[in-house]
Amino acid sequence: MSRTDGPVDLVVVGGGTAGIVGARTAALLGSRVVLVERETPGGDCLYTGCVPSKSLLAAAHRAQDARSGEPFGVSCDGVRVDFRQVLQRVRDVIATIEPHDSAEALATYGVETVRGTARLIGPRTLEVEGREIPFARALLATGASPTVPGVPGLREAEPLTSDTVWALTELPRRLVVLGGGAIGCELGQALARLGADVTVVEAASRLLPREDSRAAKVVTHALETDGVRVRTGTSAVRVESDGRSGTVVVRRGEVEERLEYDALLVAIGRTPRTQELGLHAAGVAVDDKGFVVVDRGLRTTNPRIWAAGDLTTHPQFTHVAGVHASIAASNAVLGLRRRVDLRAVPRVTFTDPEVASVGVPTGPQEPRDASIRVLDWPHHRVDRALTDGAAAGFSSIAVDGRGRVVGATLVGPRAGETLAELTLAVRMRMKISAIAATTHPYPTYGDGPWLAAVQEVQARLRTGTAAAGVRALRALRSR
Repeated sequence: MSRTDGPVDLVVVGGGTAGIVGARTAALLGSRVVLVERETPGGDCLYTGCVPSKSLLAAAHRAQDARSGEPFGVSCDGVRVDFRQVLQRVRDVIATIEPHDSAEALATYGVETVRGTARLIGPRTLEVEGREIPFARALLATGASPTVPGVPGLREAEPLTSDTVWALTELPRRLVVLGGGAIGCELGQALARLGADVTVVEAASRLLPREDSRAAKVVTHALETDGVRVRTGTSAVRVESDGRSGTVVVRRGEVEERLEYDALLVAIGRTPRTQELGLHAAGVAVDDKGFVVVDRGLRTTNPRIWAAGDLTTHPQFTHVAGVHASIAASNAVLGLRRRVDLRAVPRVTFTDPEVASVGVPTGPQEPRDASIRVLDWPHHRVDRALTDGAAAGFSSIAVDGRGRVVGATLVGPRAGETLAELTLAVRMRMKISAIAATTHPYPTYGDGPWLAAVQEVQARLRTGTAAAGVRALRALRSR
């Protein structure tokens, strides 16, 4: 077994978003960095997640726009989808972005990339394909992989997941999606718009169970309008398959239903990639689901090892992985004690319409402090939504007793972009009056949160202490 001369300052395990950002951060701070990746740097986001899925969604949006122009006076007859060309464009987009995450790009920062499977063999040593790499500090960033539950016959059916759906060469005629969370809804809607006959099965009582129930209702209606059959409160009982095609037997209450498919997609969650890391040998603890245990500074139970990204219990988003990796890497190589802020973590479901949320939940039945109020503004009162024919959404902002923004939910086109302002407001503890006093461009979907803020300020001027102050000022001016 060969051995690297002297310990490296930081060894990073995993070349996805967290690993790449962590490695670059440490290298820019002057550290000697080795990144270990068993496949190709770029990770899930580039090859099986954000980039391909949003490229697929873009194609689906184009198809839907072409079919739905009649209310605007625009008709397109005979819309045709070339699914092979759709997938080729997905690959082209990946190829365009790929060089930015490559080993060659990392080398320009001074990062050495080692190809192979990493395993910790001690509290300060890593082994990769027969090579020992001693380290002063380490960052674990191996991410997570799609979960396939133990439904009888499911594994034998070799279902598609968010990792493997990109291996399709033909659009499936009948697609069953197990899981009505963000991934299931996004891919289900996209493939339905491209021409597949889609059924989405969700065990919870509604789609998007983590989101505002009003948002879930809007998305459910949108999916059903696109031809998707939605089965909520329904669980898969067993799978009967013959190659790629087969039948999923599902049950709601005491009633069973047989759903025939040509492709079966499982999208019910993700499992951390930690089993083969040798964590026990390094003194790194995991919880009962295999997620690495970290403190608020992303340090594991081994004081020389940090972790960031989907292998921790923190929200599994690319943007979280990148920010947390930067914090972990700088803490590791500089001895800092920066802590992660989980109050202002934005999330977006890229269905049409989009659902974007941050902070305290806004749903009518959601648990929250009694002092928190929710301000709502429907999109049928947003001029841009009316011009676009997209008035089904809404903006909701949660404010605390001091008028500070503590959460938000937005439903509508480009909700993810609109959410950025409110994420900053949550993080900086801004008051709703600051949003109301800020000039916003018109007409945009940003009018929704702004009008909700203006309405709140106007209400305060009519009641309570603020109203009394206004009356006093008017009285002084009238003397």
